[in-house]
Amino acid sequence: MQFVTLILVFVIIWWMIFFTMLPIGVKNHEESGEKIVEGSEGGAPVKPNLKRKALITTMIALVLTVGFYFLEASDLISLRGQG
Repeated sequence: MQFVTLILVFVIIWWMIFFTMLPIGVKNHEESGEKIVEGSEGGAPVKPNLKRKALITTMIALVLTVGFYFLEASDLISLRGQG
């Protein structure tokens, strides 16, 4: 498997996991009971914890990418065409 293909698989897995993790544990201003600053949206998250979610996403995506690499290297799955 080429290195570029492995990087692309990692990026695709990373973004899929990151988008699914975004709403986890997020509270907006109304749910948390904090005062809404004038001019801001009431549904905006108070503390989205993006750095923590990005770090967790990176670890999960790395494990899944390594697993994908070993599956592809063992010929259990193949990205090569039949022709």
